[in-house]
Amino acid sequence: MSQTALWLAGAMLAQGVLTFILTGLLYVARIPLIARREVRIGDIALDKSKWPDRSRLVANAFENQFEMPVLFFVAALLSMQFGASIIEVGLAWLFVASRYVHAFIHLTSNHVVRRFFAYATGVVILGMFWLDLIVRLILAATGGAS
Repeated sequence: MSQTALWLAGAMLAQGVLTFILTGLLYVARIPLIARREVRIGDIALDKSKWPDRSRLVANAFENQFEMPVLFFVAALLSMQFGASIIEVGLAWLFVASRYVHAFIHLTSNHVVRRFFAYATGVVILGMFWLDLIVRLILAATGGAS
């Protein structure tokens, strides 16, 4: 595996670590509520709105890791298939950094404008990653540089 592929794999693992951190925080937020019977399982089985605000906030941060990051993982795997470039590695790490910032804002101040800016930054970075891959695919298909 090339150095760039290793760095790209590192970015993928870092994104996965964020998801696991948020999973742990979600358990810490929710299990005590059920254990203390502050939340009844029957109340939350079909309706997430019955969870207290803090728990819903952590859940939202967790659920966000299954939206745009899915496209990130697809791009990273395609990049590895094509032979990852340093540009793609840089874009991957910038995207992952934007996800950490987004999650941090989500879990602390939850300032919506800042959170949106972090999210939008990640979307733009991911869009650049996809555009880079599309250009590489077109060039490879037409006999240009790979």
